[in-house]
Amino acid sequence: MWQEYNEERRSCPSAGGRLSMLAVHVGDLIEAIRVPIDWHPGLSIYASEPFLRSVGDEYGWIGGVDSSQKLRCILPYTIIKKAFFRMARFRVETILLDDGLDVEMEKSFLNSAIDCLRSLGADMIIPASNNTIFRTYPDGAVAAPYGSFVVDLRPDEEVLWRNVHPKHRNKIRIASKACVEVKTGLDYLERSYELLKETLERSSLGFLRYASFKRLVLGLSDNVELFVAKHDGVVQGCAVVFFSDHAAYYVYGGSIAKPQTGAMNLLHWEIMLHFRKAGVRYYDFVGVRVDPEEESKQHGLMMFKQRFGGRLVKGYMWKYCFNRFKFEFYCHAVRLLRGGDIVDLEHHKLRDMNWGVTQ
Repeated sequence: MWQEYNEERRSCPSAGGRLSMLAVHVGDLIEAIRVPIDWHPGLSIYASEPFLRSVGDEYGWIGGVDSSQKLRCILPYTIIKKAFFRMARFRVETILLDDGLDVEMEKSFLNSAIDCLRSLGADMIIPASNNTIFRTYPDGAVAAPYGSFVVDLRPDEEVLWRNVHPKHRNKIRIASKACVEVKTGLDYLERSYELLKETLERSSLGFLRYASFKRLVLGLSDNVELFVAKHDGVVQGCAVVFFSDHAAYYVYGGSIAKPQTGAMNLLHWEIMLHFRKAGVRYYDFVGVRVDPEEESKQHGLMMFKQRFGGRLVKGYMWKYCFNRFKFEFYCHAVRLLRGGDIVDLEHHKLRDMNWGVTQ
């Protein structure tokens, strides 16, 4: 089942049978070319034009073609312009158009995609958004292991409930008995923003300006939901979820300093049921560090996500230098601001890895 997810989260069903399954050979080269955006709900919402437009100054799809010029995969990208920087960033991993594209072929595609982005004038590729788990990375990239817990929503509700850890089930019951309610709607946009900002400030982190947050959420229209957990009329926590038929992504989440016991557990359980009923295939908790230190905040976050019954999909985050001066300037600035980006913080684990993508 989880091999299927690893394939499906990177694949798109061929519309009208346009794309056929191809016989492939290990070592075949995949060339990167720019292709038109042709999004449909069977793909990740992160590949859609409205999303890409909302987060990038320039954006598009890079396609991978084989020796017969068949399109085998796509990789949406954005380019962000800040001061004199042109920074490329991926918002979703390589999307496979058939399951015959092995890891070595994907690596050849990424190597070619590097040349494509260089031709677009990018100074660097910065780490992807944390929903993006690549199976591999191009030659010359600086990489780090990363993962995400994903719940398959297709089984019956009873099966989903049994898969939730007993401690989480107990807290969900406590919240339900305390009359915690889960509500959804854009009416909670402003309060959700306040909670998200307050939550990050407790960890000395910044957040988007409200105008940018509002533009992002409203720009996704029918592909975003805001959820809040309320107790005695007070919002305890919130979740912002981007979704398509393929998967729902827990993009942002926040809470008051001391929420009602079980409120956040109930919130995610109700989100899972909501999207299962809507026919969405997966609920992606969006990003965890691999093997975080015991008793650390990251370990606690990992355990919270794991206990909803998902499995860990493992892969890589990475960044790449085109312009040495600008890349070093970026890396130095990020280290000063927050101790480094996710690749800086997790790169040391790469040499200790002996695993690939979870099967």
